[in-house]
Amino acid sequence: MDPVVQGLLNVLSPQYLLLMAVGTVAGAIVGALPGFTATMGLTLLLPFTFVMDTTSSLVLMSALHSSAFFGDAVPAILVATPGTPSAVATVIEGHQLTRKGKAHHALLTALLASALGALMGGVSLLTLAEPLARLSLRFGPPEVFWVGVLGLTMMASLTGRSLVKGLAGTALGLLLSTVGVAHVENVVRYAFGLPQLQGGVDLVVALIGFFTIPQVLAMVERRREERYVAEYREQRGALREVFRETLTKPLLLLRAGVVGIIVGIVPAIGGPVAALMAYNEAWRASKKKEEFGKGSIEGLIAPELANNAVGPADMIPTLTLGIPGSAPAAVIMAALLLHGVKPGAGLFTGASAIMTYTYIWSYVVSGFVMFVIGYFLIRLLAQVIRIPVSLLAPLVFTLAVIGSFAVRNNLFDVWMMLGFGFLGYGLRKLGFESGPIVLGLLLGPIIEPALVTSLTLAEARGSWLHVFVLRPFSLAFILLTVWSLVRGLRGWSLMQRTAVEAEDD
Repeated sequence: MDPVVQGLLNVLSPQYLLLMAVGTVAGAIVGALPGFTATMGLTLLLPFTFVMDTTSSLVLMSALHSSAFFGDAVPAILVATPGTPSAVATVIEGHQLTRKGKAHHALLTALLASALGALMGGVSLLTLAEPLARLSLRFGPPEVFWVGVLGLTMMASLTGRSLVKGLAGTALGLLLSTVGVAHVENVVRYAFGLPQLQGGVDLVVALIGFFTIPQVLAMVERRREERYVAEYREQRGALREVFRETLTKPLLLLRAGVVGIIVGIVPAIGGPVAALMAYNEAWRASKKKEEFGKGSIEGLIAPELANNAVGPADMIPTLTLGIPGSAPAAVIMAALLLHGVKPGAGLFTGASAIMTYTYIWSYVVSGFVMFVIGYFLIRLLAQVIRIPVSLLAPLVFTLAVIGSFAVRNNLFDVWMMLGFGFLGYGLRKLGFESGPIVLGLLLGPIIEPALVTSLTLAEARGSWLHVFVLRPFSLAFILLTVWSLVRGLRGWSLMQRTAVEAEDD
């Protein structure tokens, strides 16, 4: 029997469906805890796979890998606390929907988008693994640099009312990303003599600080006016409405899926960039730009679908070339090696083919499993906003402290998180948004090493023009950056005019 067909039959067996159900629940819980990432969940799971056969361990890990991206959307939507960096864009629209009493609607939308993302990413892994892996080999440091610069143009969709404050926030994020050991000559920068800062600012710590602590302080401020964060009620016919709203936007779904897949196959970029790129593209293409930042369904669908498509796409260079596309992919590759399986073309032929295609199909099927299990989990997880603010605020604060400490088991990270939190709260009072700051923090570690390596290549070749501009993909990304910048500024200008007209009315 053909290995592709046999792999599908295997993954539909009760044994593997049960493993996917267990992995889905575990992944959703890991993703929902602030500071706990899919990488941590997979690392904790790794020792348990030693007593399992290779196929079973891979199926279990794929389910956890997929569902963690949905899990991080739950606290992002309910209490504006992103579980992982991939949920940054989800906070922007998801929590606004919760504030409007549409928490159930927002969670169902995120669940459906996550399931579709896992499905699209799994299909790409199944059908395009080999050619896309070869394509990813042509992405060198110059291309990664221009991808990072392209990402900076997303600032326009995150900046709010003041473009100058958005630029300043992005610059602050880029500056914070330079703390620690430099990529040139290993010089320590901006550490102020503190050994704890030599490793730089951890993204998860900064993320919890800039998003969670200001939200906790805002809860405390409003505790007398609002006993609960928001009202939660299950809406009759919500699932049918979510299907209609989501599936009637094929271009939005396709655009977000393609962004997630492309970002996934390029090593070292990852889900947060894919989510923000997809959000930015949804904003630019939308005919309802004025809804973004106020609870846009389009702005919720796009990042959730994109970051879930990244997971399976990450495995394309991992399985075919042995180049992990992300930290979770590196853990899964470690599991393969520990079971005596080497990534490469041999995985798709001979005795390993059935195992490989069973694993690939598990990403596709996990999308369906995630939707079914997630539908019932939502009812349990959503009860968090029924907790009075007087109890919820200290609970979220405690989780923020635990999550910050868990990243590196370092108490200094907790103090740094609190510092970022009070800084973010003060900046928010002055009209700055947290999104551009986190965008700079996210893209800085991608842009700087790629730039330094590219400059070294240019010096060796004696031509920066050849390295930065004349490479085919570099030129394509330059044109995309210019196009993205022009469209972004036009979109921001249109959104401001619409907002002014609405206020005048």
